[in-house]
Amino acid sequence: MSEPIFDYESMLEDAYSKFQVKPKSTGRFEIPRPRVEVAGKRTIILNFKQIAEAMNRDERELANYLVKELGTAPSFEGDNLILQGRFSQQSIERTINIYVRDYVICPVCKRPDTTLVKEKRFLFLVCQACGARSSVRPY
Repeated sequence: MSEPIFDYESMLEDAYSKFQVKPKSTGRFEIPRPRVEVAGKRTIILNFKQIAEAMNRDERELANYLVKELGTAPSFEGDNLILQGRFSQQSIERTINIYVRDYVICPVCKRPDTTLVKEKRFLFLVCQACGARSSVRPY
């Protein structure tokens, strides 16, 4: 009687099938650089929707963070986010990078496959790649 032959690929697929969620990212995690246009006393982020989608975050959540950090008022116009006040490309990019570091990248496995979960008054970053659950400060 011959023993069953197991190959690595079939065993890996079997292991992945037992997880609830497979990791989404297979390549390098890249966020589009914000395309910023200053019009009078307003700053427009032209590709705001694409930035939020690249992070797998709701546009409103990301906008709330930017508004609090930059101390301004937002409005939406299509895929664009309009901020009251004049902000440089660098300040917007720096604020987005801080958001990614604190609220998107898993502190355990350094992967971007995370979701934000609010429980009572606490906010948690839950990694779908490694299963880690880290508390983050609410914004």
